[in-house]
Amino acid sequence: MRVLAAMSGGVDSAVAAALAVEAGHDVVGVHMALSRNRDQFRTGSRGCCSIEDASDARRAADVLGIPYYVWDLSERFEETVVADFLAEYEAGRTPNPCVRCNEHIKFEALLDKATALGFDAVATGHYARIVTREDGTRELHRSPNADKDQSYVLAVMGPERLERAMFPLGGFASKAEVRAEAERRGLSVSAKPDSYDICFVADGDTRGFLRSRLGSRPGAVVDTEGTVVGEHDGAYAFTVGQRKGLGLGRPAPDGRARYVVDVRTDTNTVVVGPAELLSVDRIAGGGAVWFTQPPSGWTDAELQVRAHGAPVPAQVRALPMSDDGTSGLEVRLTGRPLRGVAPGQSAVVYAGTRVLGQATVARAWREQPVHA
Repeated sequence: MRVLAAMSGGVDSAVAAALAVEAGHDVVGVHMALSRNRDQFRTGSRGCCSIEDASDARRAADVLGIPYYVWDLSERFEETVVADFLAEYEAGRTPNPCVRCNEHIKFEALLDKATALGFDAVATGHYARIVTREDGTRELHRSPNADKDQSYVLAVMGPERLERAMFPLGGFASKAEVRAEAERRGLSVSAKPDSYDICFVADGDTRGFLRSRLGSRPGAVVDTEGTVVGEHDGAYAFTVGQRKGLGLGRPAPDGRARYVVDVRTDTNTVVVGPAELLSVDRIAGGGAVWFTQPPSGWTDAELQVRAHGAPVPAQVRALPMSDDGTSGLEVRLTGRPLRGVAPGQSAVVYAGTRVLGQATVARAWREQPVHA
């Protein structure tokens, strides 16, 4: 097959490309330049897409003996991933930019361009497995490397794009094995630090990034009775479940810790309350993507709402198509409740290791209200 290998400049994508070459595929490497103003060097483990990263990817491609190109997708990245990130926070929701990057960049822009150029598949360094059943159906599964598993952020890609995806690292049980493979093959990135946090917020200051783009919007922090207990510089910078950085001017009457329980962007108000108000056992999501026949009735499954969160027992059912042409899902937790589930998060449904579907959280609540 003709395979386009996405090469970030890190060890995972370099080894993924090497394994695609070893499997006998006709491989071409491509580095996606996603930043409009790229730094010369990466700052430790923060950020990505620096000129240094592009150079590391080129050196890896040279070692593998494959053609290598740099594609400038910075405008598409800004218009989709960054714009979505800002719009979601401005609306009081909590987005996951890695989910949107996989959706709009790696498995939309990149994959569609690769298909138009005659490639059969795109190989990436994601930690996830593709299992092909006897009837040819492809399933997305968790990686055996639980610490690095990325099936959660890949669930948004859907079954059609999964047909043209390759995850060569799917069988690796640890990052140490991948680094050993890189060293054995003479790849200079074998000891390169992993990148983490939000790639376009390289200094890790998400609130500062939001303020620089959305401006200062002072408002009130109130308790559940509506009493003003503090001030903020923009409700958009807060998320449900947040405890740190609230800047409260007075402690709670009972002395207990307070958390963000609601973000009301219509009034630019942040509401804080006790931890028990964060517990939810019902979740509804929109824009659902299914890798199997959507369940019309309640079906046993597991739910995960954070990239590295633990799955919890649940029942799930598909919701009817809405007026805007999108479908949704509803979840009721059958075990312990979850805390701090915020609108905008990705809710991924599993059956064991297999991804069944995904949706963006629209609402989370307790079936039986909890009183503070």
